[in-house]
Amino acid sequence: MGKVKALLPLQKIISSLKKKGNRIVFTNGCFDILHPGHIKILKEAKSKGDILVVGLNSDSSIKSIKGPGRPIMPQDARLIVLSAIEYVDFVVVFNQDTPYEIIKALRPDVLIKGEDWQKEKIIGREFAKKIFRIKFHPGYSTTSIIQKIKDA
Repeated sequence: MGKVKALLPLQKIISSLKKKGNRIVFTNGCFDILHPGHIKILKEAKSKGDILVVGLNSDSSIKSIKGPGRPIMPQDARLIVLSAIEYVDFVVVFNQDTPYEIIKALRPDVLIKGEDWQKEKIIGREFAKKIFRIKFHPGYSTTSIIQKIKDA
């Protein structure tokens, strides 16, 4: 998987790309059951720069945040799906609850989060030049999809 990188090699790649004038965009998430809302965010994120880096919560990180029974899709499956999306240039996995260390290491030009995050609470905002909050695609969330399956 050419798009999936460990942090240290990715840090070198991003540094080189910045020196060539590329605008680096970063977003993150669980991307547990990929849906149109995720694609909308990734597409809009990519439109804000040249290179889109996606921080992916590891399985243990998701369990810590969302509890037992999650993730639905294991990390390796989520990596395959994210890597296949044309808007995504690189994916880096993190085990912590937040991508703070990745954002600190990469220092992206643009940081993307969903509209549910208040700007002042966005993790790593001090390392980015710009922050964009993207509106959600109505009717789509992993939690609602899981509930719909349970109810069926």
